[in-house]
Amino acid sequence: MIFFSKFFELYQIAEVAVGQHLYWTFGNYQVHAQVLITSWIVLIIIILLSLISNNNLEFNPNGLQNVTEYITEFIRDLAYTQIGEKDGTRWVPFLGTLFLFIFVSNWSGALIPWKLIELPNGELAAPTNDINTTVALALLTSLAYFYAGLQKKGLKYFKRYISPAVFLLPINLLEDLTKPLSLSFRLFGNILADELVVGVLITLVPLFIPIPIMLLGLFTSAIQALVFSTLAGAYIGESLEDHH
Repeated sequence: MIFFSKFFELYQIAEVAVGQHLYWTFGNYQVHAQVLITSWIVLIIIILLSLISNNNLEFNPNGLQNVTEYITEFIRDLAYTQIGEKDGTRWVPFLGTLFLFIFVSNWSGALIPWKLIELPNGELAAPTNDINTTVALALLTSLAYFYAGLQKKGLKYFKRYISPAVFLLPINLLEDLTKPLSLSFRLFGNILADELVVGVLITLVPLFIPIPIMLLGLFTSAIQALVFSTLAGAYIGESLEDHH
């Protein structure tokens, strides 16, 4: 019960609001409108690029098809490394979706001038600049590795919490709690800090100095997408391991 109450507390972190927000109301629920808007834009970009690059597939790929095939192979290798060839193939779509969404979201924050678009309240920013998005991605990852472990081992999956000794139960439970916390806050903190630094520098020195920082931000944004998807694969692979 303590374990599930802690996960409910993590879910409640989605109520945290940094700055002002534009809200949409659906029944009895309020959602951050600017997060939905930018998330839809990111998804549309990914879908359009996928359709355009794979519309006329060729045996010898070139252009965008070459890029998409490289990304697919990269995610496949990541899944094989973290999960294993036997179980890794079926998790390529999940890890690929995480990587692409986070990657395009992060780069949209660095390349698209969201703040030039005026809203009645609040301002647009990268989806990963909002704690709601990063917590949701972390919880999806948690559900994924629980699902993977339970599907393969059934209720025997929970033996991992008392391995190699029963007195390690609290530590093992705490470890599973800190996984989504670290995933969500690492991604949120890095993207928020990067956009704040760039915003301040552009305000103070609007010409040349922000450009190297923006290039560094593009690099770190890509690294954050890689780190998140790699850790997600590692957690899934860990849940599939046999514990004796």
